[in-house]
Amino acid sequence: MAAWCPAESTKPVFVGIYGAVLGGFAVSALFFLLSSFSSLSAPPLPFPADATSAALTAGANHSGTVQAQPETMYNRPIWKPPPRGARMPPPRAFQLTRGMVRARVRDGAIVVTFGNYAFLDFIITWARHLTDLGVDNLLVGAMDTKLLRELYLRGVPVFDMGSRMATEDAGWGSPTFHKMGREKVLLINALLPFGYELLMCDTDMVWLKNPLPYLARYPDADLLTSSDQVIPTVTDDSLENWKEVTGAFNIGIFHWRPTEPAKRLAAEWKDLVLSDDKLWDQNAFNDLVRKVFEQSVEGEDDLVYSYDGKLKLGVLPASIFCNGHTYFVQGMHQQLHLEPYAVHTTFQYAGTEGKRNRLREAMLFADQPSYYDSPGGFLSFKPGIPKSLLLDGAHTVESHFELVNYQLKQIRTALAIASLLKRTLVHVMLKDLPEEEFGPHIDFREYSFFENPSLPKQVKESLLEVQLCDDHSSRCSAANGTSKHGPLLLPRNSTDQKLLDVFSSYKDVKIIQFSSMVDAFMGFTDAAVEKKFRNRVQRYVGIWCCVQFREIGHIYYDMYWDEKPGWKPHPPETREDDHPPLS
Repeated sequence: MAAWCPAESTKPVFVGIYGAVLGGFAVSALFFLLSSFSSLSAPPLPFPADATSAALTAGANHSGTVQAQPETMYNRPIWKPPPRGARMPPPRAFQLTRGMVRARVRDGAIVVTFGNYAFLDFIITWARHLTDLGVDNLLVGAMDTKLLRELYLRGVPVFDMGSRMATEDAGWGSPTFHKMGREKVLLINALLPFGYELLMCDTDMVWLKNPLPYLARYPDADLLTSSDQVIPTVTDDSLENWKEVTGAFNIGIFHWRPTEPAKRLAAEWKDLVLSDDKLWDQNAFNDLVRKVFEQSVEGEDDLVYSYDGKLKLGVLPASIFCNGHTYFVQGMHQQLHLEPYAVHTTFQYAGTEGKRNRLREAMLFADQPSYYDSPGGFLSFKPGIPKSLLLDGAHTVESHFELVNYQLKQIRTALAIASLLKRTLVHVMLKDLPEEEFGPHIDFREYSFFENPSLPKQVKESLLEVQLCDDHSSRCSAANGTSKHGPLLLPRNSTDQKLLDVFSSYKDVKIIQFSSMVDAFMGFTDAAVEKKFRNRVQRYVGIWCCVQFREIGHIYYDMYWDEKPGWKPHPPETREDDHPPLS
């Protein structure tokens, strides 16, 4: 999880007329200084400032045909940046208007996401997937000016939500998190009166197939929502059987039609979340929708009357509008032989870093080319798991931890060797920690990295295979190396100096792949280095959840479980014991 973000602090207000005028000039000057280009001349506003609806009718001649419109910042092709030498438009050009939305609407629908600068790479990925699918009727709401500027420069249609949000990530449940939820509800209420269908999305999801034709199959629905359902209620691509849905409705993907029942729901939802700044917007939505929820719509058994008994709601199938569990864990779409439309990175416990890594594992994240060619090269290994741990005995909490712990020890060894050789480990996801306390940063790549089509051929083909051997074996001599076509032989339980000496000759090799990490490294000889390394890797593991009928039901994984005789996978006994196993 990201760190808890404090609420915005308030500042003194100067009441003198002179001070107010100077303050206004200062704020305006700061915005233009931060966001302007080299040119001194500003382009015209994207729409007439005094008539936001003018863009809807401009260009029509007397015969009723529509003439081509001048290109503006909102109707030009996505990914087309502003002209070279142009200056950032004034703030009012980015205000949300009906005309702005109209410029991007296709077939009466608009696709919208929003966020702050911390989610820039997610937003770029979200937009890239849509445009690759031929969907360009999209808009992005910027919650801070840094994101607004960056998206504008990249040619992504963006508007200012006026949120004045901090640019950092907001941890789940924090005041900033709840503020973002309220902003979503306010945005929906601002967009529905424009009269267009609205497909609202969170930034931590991607589109895999154009959803608009699917949504058009249910024209009578006021609202179609995704869910946290993990058990399929249908085996085809129809809507879920609403009578059997037990998972919460998830507001990360949902489609609104600008009907009166939908507008009433949005308005009451807004009033509810504004009345309590600690209320989770998704819980409030679920409570409202389920006030009435018991009768099918006449002639439309897939839809249910909900909310006030007049709103017609359908639940998108979790097998193809996937949550994190149905896509990444179950692969439900594969089991049912269906093509997924979307995946939302829910159901994981590692915050934003975990969401990013899961999309990378699925090769769905839009990374820069430099991501695929680390300067120090890569380190990988083939995890070895005894068949007995996989197949023998009952499936219990204890057997689960035996299986995971066996793998954790291999990962711990790989992290140590990657740290020593200053290489990027291709296996697990990590989190940035200060080097003074935790030793040098250990970069990582996801397990599917080498299968990614974006990996350059010259990187993939620069490979050194390493096999472990017994030091006393006659063939185990790293000194005389290996044949040009064979693997390098490395003694088990090598010292850090041994590893440095052996691999100093292979610094130009991009990929070093170990056949195993079991007993590959005996540990750091420098106690201070060892201590920092332990501090770092002990924070890489999370929790297993959950034991039933326990107030504290989760169990912490422990990177150094093997150094604790009699270690057992037991939940914490008290709140004081409820913390990661750190030394």
